[in-house]
Amino acid sequence: MSRQLRSARGRALSLGLGSALLLALCFLPTPDASAAGGPHTIVIDAGHGGFDRGGIPGQRVAEKTMTLDVAQRVEKQLSAAGYRVIMTRDTDVFVPLGTRVALANAQRDAIFVCIHFNSATRVGANGIETYYYRSDSAQLAADIHRQVVGGTETDNRGIRRRGFYVLRRTSIPSVLVECGFLTNPDEARLALQSSYRERLAARIVNGVMGKPSPSNRPVVAGATHVRSPIGGSYDDFVRSVPERSSISHHSGRSSKKSSRHKSSKSTKKKSSGSSKKKKRITDD
Repeated sequence: MSRQLRSARGRALSLGLGSALLLALCFLPTPDASAAGGPHTIVIDAGHGGFDRGGIPGQRVAEKTMTLDVAQRVEKQLSAAGYRVIMTRDTDVFVPLGTRVALANAQRDAIFVCIHFNSATRVGANGIETYYYRSDSAQLAADIHRQVVGGTETDNRGIRRRGFYVLRRTSIPSVLVECGFLTNPDEARLALQSSYRERLAARIVNGVMGKPSPSNRPVVAGATHVRSPIGGSYDDFVRSVPERSSISHHSGRSSKKSSRHKSSKSTKKKSSGSSKKKKRITDD
C-alpha cells in the first residue's frame, strides 16, 4: 500500500472517529442541576385557574392568566437549566389547594414555588412581597424575594411568615411570591407586558438557583421588622399585615364566607324557632 493511500485512510478514520464522538456528545443527557447541591425537583404552582379568576371583584386584569404565564416561563427556564419541573397546572383549569399540596408532598429533594399577583381595594397599593411558613423555607423566600425586588422598580413590601394553606400543609420548602398589584394601574400595565413577565420569571429562577442577590431597596416605611430567621444582613423580614381585601385564595378559607355562613345558620335557627311558635299558637 502506498504511503499516500495509507495517509488518506488515516485521515478518513480520524474524521470518522471525530464525527462519531461529536454525535455522541450531542446526545449526552442534560447535566442534573441538583449536582450543584440544590434541589433536583421544582414544583411550580400557578395561582388560581378555571372558574377561580383571582383578585377582587371588578378587577380588570385576571390574576389567573398572569400567574400561569409567569409560571410557564419559569418552567421553561428551569428545564433549560437541567431541573426537573412539575407544574400544578399548565392550562386554565381549577386545581383544589389540597391537590396542589399533595402533588408537592409526593416529591423528594424538591421545593415548592407558588406564584401570585396581589390585589387591594386601594389602587395606590403596590410592591412585591413574599411569604413562607416553615423555618426551612426562609432562605428560599429571601433568595427569591431579593431577586424579584431587585429586578423591578416597585416597592419592597418585605418577607412575611404566614400560615397560608399551601405553605402550612407542604412538607418541602415552600414559598409564595406576590409579583405586584394588578389593582395598581402602573403595575397592571407592566404585568401585561410579556417582557416584564419574562423578567419576573428570570428573577424567580435566579432565586431558586440561589444566585447572588442584587442590592435591595429598603422595606417600605411603616413595616415592623422582625429578627431574620436566617441571620446575616437580611433585613427584609417584617411582621406587618398585608394589604388585601381577602386571602381566601391562599388559605382555602374566606372570613367573609364564614361570616355569611354563621349569619345564615343564625337566621335559619330564628326562622325555625319562629315557625315552631306559630305552629303552637295555631294548634292552640
